[in-house]
Amino acid sequence: MTRRERLTLTLSEVCTELGISRSTFYDWRAKGRAPRCIKLPNGEIRVRYADLDRWLDSREEAA
Repeated sequence: MTRRERLTLTLSEVCTELGISRSTFYDWRAKGRAPRCIKLPNGEIRVRYADLDRWLDSREEAA
């Protein structure tokens, strides 16, 4: 595993972390409510740990 890969989460890992389904994540993403994503050339989605943390922090403030 490269250093860059350790800085990101797969879509499955993000969904597990948030306790949501893949379809919920895609729904949030379509509505602009999901954490910032990276789309790889093969179509896979990754989320940086830092982006997920920032996104979670912003949800906490809105609660």
